[in-house]
Amino acid sequence: MNYRTTEDIGLITGAKNLTAEKIRSAVHKVFSKEAGPRLKAYYNTCVRCGLCSQACHYFLSMDNDPSFSPVGKVKQTVWELLDPGKRITPDFIVNAAQIAYTECNLCRRCSMYCPFGIDTAYMITLVRRLCHLLGVTPQYIQDTAHSHASTMNQMWIKEDEWIDSLQWQEDEARDELPMLRIPIEKNGAEIFYSVIGPEPKFRSQLIYQAAVIMNVAQVDWTMPATPGWDNSDMAMYVGDYELMGRMKKIHFETALRLKCKKIVMGECGHAFRSVYDTGSRWLGWKEPPVPIIHAVQFYWDLLNEGKIRVGKKFEQPVTFHDPCNIVRGMGLHEKARDLVRAFCRDFVEMHPNREHNYCCCAGGGVINCGPPHKKTRVLGNKIKADQLRATGVPVVIAPCHNCHGGLEDILHHYKVDMQIKFLGDIIYECIDKTSVE
Repeated sequence: MNYRTTEDIGLITGAKNLTAEKIRSAVHKVFSKEAGPRLKAYYNTCVRCGLCSQACHYFLSMDNDPSFSPVGKVKQTVWELLDPGKRITPDFIVNAAQIAYTECNLCRRCSMYCPFGIDTAYMITLVRRLCHLLGVTPQYIQDTAHSHASTMNQMWIKEDEWIDSLQWQEDEARDELPMLRIPIEKNGAEIFYSVIGPEPKFRSQLIYQAAVIMNVAQVDWTMPATPGWDNSDMAMYVGDYELMGRMKKIHFETALRLKCKKIVMGECGHAFRSVYDTGSRWLGWKEPPVPIIHAVQFYWDLLNEGKIRVGKKFEQPVTFHDPCNIVRGMGLHEKARDLVRAFCRDFVEMHPNREHNYCCCAGGGVINCGPPHKKTRVLGNKIKADQLRATGVPVVIAPCHNCHGGLEDILHHYKVDMQIKFLGDIIYECIDKTSVE
């Protein structure tokens, strides 16, 4: 059992409403009806060898504590829930929720070390699904999901505030490129550009930079004025798949309403996982109704089609962090490196890298579980801080919002003197803008 219980009002108050029958019914729904054959195959195949342990940043950072190993987390949660003789109490559910939401990033690195390829992240998502159905979820991430349900974005941003943000960034950018436009509600545009909720709220410079890149490349693009602009998804990580489906549906329907030919997503990993994969499949689509690509793919296409050119090189030595959802999940690691090498003079690989790189420890909704769990998250990623420090470079590029949040926290805690940049930061700074000046 995990005895590291953290005070989280969402978990504590949720558990007060549990009854034996409610727990039994939810366990049956998730583990017998919604899961079934895939879970049974994993349960019968796992030989508890522990080879997955060396893949987990929590295990490696927590003095090889077996309770932080992937198989250890599954043993404390899923295996117990599948035991017909086990009495599942409210305290057990609270403990399982804490493990599932705050001690696993769903990064899937462990599945690469399992000799059978067992997807531990999949099993942990089942625990999250169970906890959602029981109403035992961390307060902070649940509040974010509530924002999704009310506004269709995770930051409680009203429609007029969203439009104001776009027009504000257009005004700012026109000081640099006087003819620049951020087209809103343009019908039939080639590209529908979507971002995550925190961009207009906290990182509006990324919208500015994207607008500059789009205008330099002379791309036919638009952004919507209505809900559907936010591609992020904390409902997926809470385990609220019904809400996740609503959000994916409105995102695609907005692109279809505007008759756009392709969706380009900003630099976010989990949103791409949701929109391209998990959310679309939950809706029963074999392929998304509108083609969709991540910003890394988009930038790579622009560079290789000659629509953007390198105006100057970024001079400081850099390294590159591989976001789990677009590297292990989508294989964009080489395209990202092509961009880094094109725009940066001195690129130093961290080790391990590409699909074997360590997680930022923020993804999977873990950073969204908020301050009560920050200490576990930071202490659980010492291995990443050591990896970054070993590169000896002053800049790490990470094309994912959650990665920025996680890396900022460990750089600060472990006193690693390093800046974090998006690929868009580098490209915006170094592209040749003379064609539109």
